[in-house]
Amino acid sequence: MIPLFTAQPSGKNMEDATSSNPQSIGFTEKLKSWLSWSWTYICAVWFAMVLTMIYVLRSPLKLQDTLTSASVFLNTLTPKFYVALTGTSSLISGLILIFEWWYFRKYGTSFIEQVSVSHLRPLLGGVESSTTTGLFSSVNGEAEPRPSVSECKVWRNPLNLFRGAEYSRYTWVTGKEPLTYYDMNLSAQDHQTFFTGDTQQLKSEDTVMQKAWRERNPQARIRAAYQAIEMNHECAAAYVLLAEEEATTITEAERLFKQALRSAGKDINLLVYIKRRLAMCARKLGRIKEAVKMMRDLMKEFPLLGMLNIHENLLEALLELQAYADVQAVLAKYDDISLPKSATICYTSALLKARAVSEKFSPEAASRRGLSTAEMNAVEAIHRAVEFNPHVPKYLLEMKSLILPPEHILKRGDSEAVAYAFFHLQHWKRAEGALNLLHCTWEGTFRIIPYPLEKGHLFYPYPGCTETADRELLPSFHEVSVYPKKELPFFILFTAGLCSFTAMLAMLTHQFPELMGVFAKAFFSTLFAPLGFFADKMESFMPSSFWHQLTRI
Repeated sequence: MIPLFTAQPSGKNMEDATSSNPQSIGFTEKLKSWLSWSWTYICAVWFAMVLTMIYVLRSPLKLQDTLTSASVFLNTLTPKFYVALTGTSSLISGLILIFEWWYFRKYGTSFIEQVSVSHLRPLLGGVESSTTTGLFSSVNGEAEPRPSVSECKVWRNPLNLFRGAEYSRYTWVTGKEPLTYYDMNLSAQDHQTFFTGDTQQLKSEDTVMQKAWRERNPQARIRAAYQAIEMNHECAAAYVLLAEEEATTITEAERLFKQALRSAGKDINLLVYIKRRLAMCARKLGRIKEAVKMMRDLMKEFPLLGMLNIHENLLEALLELQAYADVQAVLAKYDDISLPKSATICYTSALLKARAVSEKFSPEAASRRGLSTAEMNAVEAIHRAVEFNPHVPKYLLEMKSLILPPEHILKRGDSEAVAYAFFHLQHWKRAEGALNLLHCTWEGTFRIIPYPLEKGHLFYPYPGCTETADRELLPSFHEVSVYPKKELPFFILFTAGLCSFTAMLAMLTHQFPELMGVFAKAFFSTLFAPLGFFADKMESFMPSSFWHQLTRI
């Protein structure tokens, strides 16, 4: 199988760094590994020596008398003391449990485990995990660097909605903000970079608009846009801002974009952005053939702007027209091994192959006779799509509720899954039986992917940064989908058990003080019986004169 990306050859500097003085590097690494390996055994030997010395010096240190005094003191304590002790322990462990659970829900890891790994492991001679997690084995067994930059890059959502006509209407109805500040801040940076142009030749209205994109308050941005229009009635960027944020309907937004197009001149960035949004307006207003023509013309006029992913807008519009042959033609061009993938590419390819067999597909019949070649191709396409983004099927199968898509997405993340399903769920429903085929086969993907996920099957291993980025991109009221599903950390289970156990002891001690006292004595006598047996064996093995002389020393 061929992965999504190809490994890049290492540079000459890297070779020089690794080849210089290999003997000293090898000796240092061997010394470190030997120290890390021997640390555990040294601690065990030291602990055994301490126990032996305590036993030998029990008479000079009067340990027997001390233990007797302690047992007399403990016997004089009333059951109320033990109730208070176990109750306090239960309360403290309960507070720790609540904090650990909150920290795990917010950050996806255990606080105690994180502190232990970050601060205690280096002190104990452990190796930093970051030195090994960035490498994985290639097909021939050699270590290859894992590309961490591209896999965690945030992309502009090619089908992002209009703030005034769509996002704001959602806020008016529900009272919830569908966009996060982080997402809107990224959009402000995009607009500022995209529309400012040469900062050395800024006009007065461009300076106003440059500040307008940075404004956090929507009304302040709109006021700045009107101020720029007063300075220059041909300020296209100001009309773009008004179309995006002030227009409350798609028709009004289209009118303002047409005004911006007349004022754009030869600014390529403005022309591409405005024409694309006009095509999206036509798509939303039902003029789908017109939208398809505008998108094709735009891709033909600016063929080098492939990073804007205009083909994803075209794919969605063609699916709405049910022009599946045209969809296949677009996929043939963009579903290439040398080009970056997306959920739209992978799942649209799966939809076309599933559509060809889904109408007559039956799980019972397939289990009896086996899968045909076309059905096998459809299942493999679904597995490929699910491996690329495992969050999408739950939205397509309506196992999770959809929200408005963000303005930026993280490829292979939950944000991309939300954006894809929001626009493409209707196309899957239109293909009869496609969702049924997806339902029967999508979970089989996880039997193909190696576990733990140190290797991928068709793509690189699933990146570990998606959860953190998706929590920044998606609103707080949305439950972010996490893959792979994280199990509860050990310390949460431990504190939960400790809290329950101490609470039970407190209740039993309060209700049955005498019975719990008898039980406690029997428990501790049984617990210390092996130590007494070990001490007797030590005395019988060693002559008494030896212990006497050692005590005198």
